[in-house]
Amino acid sequence: MDISFRKLVENDINDLTLIMKDAFDEDSKMFLNVEGGPPGYDDGTFLRQFGLESGADSYVILIDGKMAGGLIVFNNPDLKERFLGCIFLDTSLRGKGLGKSVWDEVEKMFPDTRVWRTETPLFSRRNLNFYINKLGFMAYKITDPSDYNEAQVQFVKYM
Repeated sequence: MDISFRKLVENDINDLTLIMKDAFDEDSKMFLNVEGGPPGYDDGTFLRQFGLESGADSYVILIDGKMAGGLIVFNNPDLKERFLGCIFLDTSLRGKGLGKSVWDEVEKMFPDTRVWRTETPLFSRRNLNFYINKLGFMAYKITDPSDYNEAQVQFVKYM
């Protein structure tokens, strides 16, 4: 499968929001038995705010030329540090190793990065496995550990 990226534009928001909603809802249903995600994940607000208006590097992920997901990366070029704001793929593509392949391409897009950071909900054991066991991130902090639904695991990866 051919993996490529193109810059996120306003015309992508509606279609990409559907993919994002399905991906986040699948995860929440699996671990919390409810649909859910970050504020605005289901109406385009999240992608507009963080993908278009924040100054982040934001992309549509294409698999064989078709929209398959999204990626938002926040940069700190002075420190050569980047924060993965979100990465998600169409739920029909899960379990095929594409997440790891996409991430390998992301690292190639930003070869000067010395440190990657990201975070994910503590409840999402699938995401924890992905970041730690597939991508090589290390967990270093849990915020709000007493609230299972709100707790976040923070990760770092040194290149």
